[in-house]
Amino acid sequence: MSTTVRPDLYPTRIIGESVPQPRVDPTVWGNSLGPLSSEQLDRYESGGYLVLDDLLSGQEVETYLAELQRLGEDPVLRASERVILEPESDQVRSVFEVEKVSELFADLLRSPRLTDIARQVLDSEVYIHQSRVNYKPGFGGAPFHWHSDFETWHSEDGMRRPRAFSVSISLTENYPFNGPLMVMPGTHKSFVPTVGETPEDYHVESLRVASPSVGSPSQQHLTHMAEKHGIEQITGPAGSAVMFDSNLLHGSNGNLSPFARSNIFIVYNSVENTLEAPFAALKPRPQHLSNREFPSAEAE
Repeated sequence: MSTTVRPDLYPTRIIGESVPQPRVDPTVWGNSLGPLSSEQLDRYESGGYLVLDDLLSGQEVETYLAELQRLGEDPVLRASERVILEPESDQVRSVFEVEKVSELFADLLRSPRLTDIARQVLDSEVYIHQSRVNYKPGFGGAPFHWHSDFETWHSEDGMRRPRAFSVSISLTENYPFNGPLMVMPGTHKSFVPTVGETPEDYHVESLRVASPSVGSPSQQHLTHMAEKHGIEQITGPAGSAVMFDSNLLHGSNGNLSPFARSNIFIVYNSVENTLEAPFAALKPRPQHLSNREFPSAEAE
């Protein structure tokens, strides 16, 4: 009796030596017209990220900041699994699946100013794979270690290909000293497998600790990538945004300043890239981390 082996173009969570491999998929999946110019698409394809200035107005920033505060202070929500706390305090680190708990955020995440960009880049209809708000409070917002999101989504969620990208919308000023996003431009074109088996219910650890035990490239690989590609900080005013490819290596330092670094974070995935069984985990992560409601998503 023969057993069909599912093809895995990006094997990871391996035993032994990790060998980076060239990406086999495009970054920009089509050439359709849309909100982004040819120059912007070229920059995104080359570097793996693109800054979008003035995505939100000043009034919108104030409105969404108030909503961010409301969610963080909601005792029922705070007691749910959607809320992740900082590793060394009871301050809120992230609230996931915000389109389910906030009509304001749901309208923004599904607005044409974002979804039209996603359709243009991914060359298909799209849906929200994951959403959250990040608080990164002053005097203690913990770092996010270097990683490729796709490595996690592939191994733990069952995303076949890196036909997805994230948008991080700033609700506060991104200073060099309050833990802004850092990226290694161009690293999205190489897939770096990580070493180690995925522990059961690993998301409980990985979303809260500063240095997860599995899922980040080795220091040797990170050093090589940084020497080859460099590191850039994404700073800028509230209301600006950065979109970045699902396989781009990124992270952020902790926030020792008094100034929070808060943002809205959305992941758009192609409806032609919906999730399968995880490629390197026993079971998928929970729904609030890994959306599997595909029929309603395609209607967007």
